[in-house]
Amino acid sequence: ASVFAVSSAYASGYRIPEQSADSVAKAGAHIASAKGADASYFNPANMSFAEDGWLTEIDFTYIHLTEIDYTDARSPLMNGTSDTENFLLPTVFMISPDFYNFRFGFSVTAPFGLAKRWEDPFPATYARKFSLQVFDINPTVSYAVTDYLSISGGVRLLMAKAIARNGGRTAEGIGFDRDLEGDWEADYGYNLAVAVQPMEALNLSVTYRSHVDLDLTGDATLNTNYPAPYVFESTGNVTLPAPAVLTIAGAYTWENLTVELAWDRTFWSEYEELDIQYSTPLRHPVLAQIFGPPVAKNWDDTDAFRISATYVFNETFTGMIGFAIDENPVPEETLSFELPDSDAMLFSIGGRIKLSEQMELGLGFLYDLKDSRKVSNGAIVGEFENASAILVSAGLSYKF
Repeated sequence: ASVFAVSSAYASGYRIPEQSADSVAKAGAHIASAKGADASYFNPANMSFAEDGWLTEIDFTYIHLTEIDYTDARSPLMNGTSDTENFLLPTVFMISPDFYNFRFGFSVTAPFGLAKRWEDPFPATYARKFSLQVFDINPTVSYAVTDYLSISGGVRLLMAKAIARNGGRTAEGIGFDRDLEGDWEADYGYNLAVAVQPMEALNLSVTYRSHVDLDLTGDATLNTNYPAPYVFESTGNVTLPAPAVLTIAGAYTWENLTVELAWDRTFWSEYEELDIQYSTPLRHPVLAQIFGPPVAKNWDDTDAFRISATYVFNETFTGMIGFAIDENPVPEETLSFELPDSDAMLFSIGGRIKLSEQMELGLGFLYDLKDSRKVSNGAIVGEFENASAILVSAGLSYKF
């Protein structure tokens, strides 16, 4: 059974691309057209083209994950339904005024994580509870090489923490459980971006966020009742990838209408196996057999295709819509209950309301519809259905 893995049942793998109200409203097609404070995260090269002055924004995004129904092809006793999940993610963005063609940005986001819980006996064997929290603290700087070319880079500090619980009982009555409680850990990466604006109406951008290994450490407690009650306690360590992401985007404006096309590739193939190491050797025959060996993952790189439209209705209101197709990285042979992922379509809508010359309110709504997925890999023979997610985001921006 796999542990310390996480699930979102929302985006590709456990990545959360949409981190602001505008990004939610545009289904993630918010790279080349990002010109507000959140450009400090989505496309820091665009900071050179943003309105001069201090730009700030704070957002709150509510994420609701529906139940996932699993129907086993072998026995209804192995069926299960996951719990619903609800999260509130805060994010912060800031851009400085221009200093001799340099602009500085700062963002705090939550680009990976969420959770999955199963209470039914068979699914709980693999994933009774899994959760991962990741915060990305990202200072950036952009430089306007010319009036139409900007380059940028940044340093990423990723703070991560994980919790994992799973276990069960065999037909012979042999029980086994594992509880891993992680601590907050810090790891580092970088991001780069280039933006070209050959004319005021056109923006072409490329962004790259580096791969970061999340080295997670915590307390591990394992127990079994066979051949006699036994408890194993140790420190556990595991590495999860925060994969590299490459995005290419273009936006064009016709008077009041801006359309953006974006493609991103998430390099999930970096996730080859899940190997939990214990500081104390695990020698108990039952626990070592169940929880000792590494678990193959062999995930695939994924593509997402996104389109958005932004229309300025008047000086007070700007509307946004978006659509995306998002692939999943999990091959059938390694799919399990901690991440029953499948391909998805995303539909979004939102708007920005100008409250004053300095302040705007942004609102975004996104519906993520997952495909049903049949699986036959030996351990799991059945179908996952009814997975979906709803995101509602509100953001307040202020310039001074």
